[in-house]
Amino acid sequence: MTTLVIETATAACSVALLRRGEVVASAHEVVGRGHAERLVPMIGALPGQGRAPRILVDVGPGSFTGVRVGLAAALGLAIGWQAEVLGYSSLALLAAAGFHASPESGALAVILEGGHGEVFMQSFTASPFASEGPLQSLAPAAALAALGGRRAIGSGVRHLAALDAGVELLEALPRAEDARLLPSGFAALPPRPIYGRAPDAKTLAERGLA
Repeated sequence: MTTLVIETATAACSVALLRRGEVVASAHEVVGRGHAERLVPMIGALPGQGRAPRILVDVGPGSFTGVRVGLAAALGLAIGWQAEVLGYSSLALLAAAGFHASPESGALAVILEGGHGEVFMQSFTASPFASEGPLQSLAPAAALAALGGRRAIGSGVRHLAALDAGVELLEALPRAEDARLLPSGFAALPPRPIYGRAPDAKTLAERGLA
């Protein structure tokens, strides 16, 4: 089955077409903001304009706006294409990519920008691939203390580096094509946002007014 992967939860905007675990085509840009303007043209530039019977989208945590842009696009395309929509976590994706790049690593922590001076953090083990605990939103000092000497990757590690962490830190952003590395259970989340903390702004439906 061909899968369209949509990644907009962080400063990166990327898409990929996967087929039987292989990358058919992909595109990746670091846009900061402006995902809504870039996403549809990126999908349209894929073979067959990205059309696929299955859509996999990053549901967070990350940027509130970015997560919503990706979900809105995925759900809208799914209606037109009569496609299945599933979600994955940005944290799990980065962990899977980190273990793939460093197979000798048995455990790592993923740290993403969280806003309001905090970072999103979750730790993972490689074999079997699993989360060691729930997602947390922490101040950088608390995240550093929770690392326990683990290697850390993600867009939020710069906040720990500023504290003279003394641990291995690698800045990284999620890439849609790395969804092929996720175990099936981590690529079958409901297509709804994982915010990590309460959003600054809510839709009418989220406020119970719709």
